[in-house]
Amino acid sequence: MNVYIDWVLLAVYAAIVVGAMVAVLLDNRQPAKTMAWLLVLTFMPLVGIILYFFFGKNTRKERLISQRSLDHLTKRSMSEFIEQENLQVPENHQVLARLFTEQNWAFPYKDNEVDVFTDGYGYMSALLTEIGRATKHIHFETFIFEDDPLGRLVADALIDKARQGVEIRVIYDDVGCWKVKEAFFERMREAGIDVHAFMPVRFPMFTSKVNYRNHRKICIIDGIVGFIGGMNIALRYVKGTKRQPFRDTHLRLRGASVYGLQKAFLIDWYFVDRTLVTSHKYYPDYDHSVNNHCIAQVVTSSPITDWPDIMQGYVRILLEAKRYVFMETPYFLPTDPVLFAMRTAALAGVDVRLMIPLRGDVKIVEWATRSYIIQAAKAGVKILLYKAAFNHSKLLISDDTLCTCGSTNIDFRSFENNFEANIFIYDEETALRLKEVFLKDQEHCVELADITALEHRPFYKRLGESIIRMFSPLL
Repeated sequence: MNVYIDWVLLAVYAAIVVGAMVAVLLDNRQPAKTMAWLLVLTFMPLVGIILYFFFGKNTRKERLISQRSLDHLTKRSMSEFIEQENLQVPENHQVLARLFTEQNWAFPYKDNEVDVFTDGYGYMSALLTEIGRATKHIHFETFIFEDDPLGRLVADALIDKARQGVEIRVIYDDVGCWKVKEAFFERMREAGIDVHAFMPVRFPMFTSKVNYRNHRKICIIDGIVGFIGGMNIALRYVKGTKRQPFRDTHLRLRGASVYGLQKAFLIDWYFVDRTLVTSHKYYPDYDHSVNNHCIAQVVTSSPITDWPDIMQGYVRILLEAKRYVFMETPYFLPTDPVLFAMRTAALAGVDVRLMIPLRGDVKIVEWATRSYIIQAAKAGVKILLYKAAFNHSKLLISDDTLCTCGSTNIDFRSFENNFEANIFIYDEETALRLKEVFLKDQEHCVELADITALEHRPFYKRLGESIIRMFSPLL
């Protein structure tokens, strides 16, 4: 009898594994990602089933926000876009801007003022100052909202404004804040702040929700000032860790592009609260003293849209570049299209520079990165290893005319799994300022010049890195 039970259990188990493999094949993902999952399910079937259950199910086909609601939430932004006069996207970037407009409903706005912060002290000081000036509403969204001295300082500032009658909404990522006790957020709720976790992950309803996280870091104050970039709310972004300091980049925006940030937040708010917030008061007339031709688009990407919009933007920028593309990212596990575009641009004579940390904060990711940077370097991409700190910046600057900053890393997770937000700016003055940031960072880098030495490192290291690389689409 026990023998029959064993065979039945084995048959059920085999059916589950085969079923998962068929599901992976039918998703029609990138071949590299498909092969990674098939290898996991073949050689580690029990672990593979668990990993697939939590991380592998594809939500891109699910309609988690209705098209009608999306249209309604975007209507206000569209009307403001139509009302702009003398909007002229530079000719060499019109195709890219049209791609974002038609595919992402990310409309270009002129008349923008951009302030750049390259350290936590500067950004947090500016953020707290703008919160202190708020009189109407604050919309705040972050991946990590830590219960530490800095997190409590920001929470206290929000609580103080709520008690003054300012309307405040906060979205934090549930997985990003797994270590934060609910009492931290409950204190804000008790003060009248509307706080929601993004895609809460609770047993037994884990499923693949744990894999699709809101990585965006945006804040909109009174609809006239906005912030976007790579910094979370945690003390380590100011003081660093015991192991190393932190280096990051964040932007403050004034002008019409704040409409794009507001739209992005309110779509996420509908996602977490199922409340359509479309009142004109959230899109007030911007400060017309900002009158220039600095044109910007706030572009979002997520696993529930039809296309990986920000990744497509990176590919197009690389393939359209004439002189240079400079990039900073803390994690480099590129998708095939991005790696192909980088190598193609470099082989065509474009000065492609990639800056990554000399020492990462996740060892397994650091190991997986090595084979990718060797491939890029062979094609002529200049690899720069930032040694002064853990560089968490997500920057791209091209040809002195275009730059982007936001939450998007150059890796599979950011391009395909996470909810991300970047601002793309078509403006020479802003591009040159961020180029200066890059060049100053470059002074603290060592260059990966000796590729031969890397290729001849011990066999066991190369084998281990290659094995880990197979799983990079899952990291």
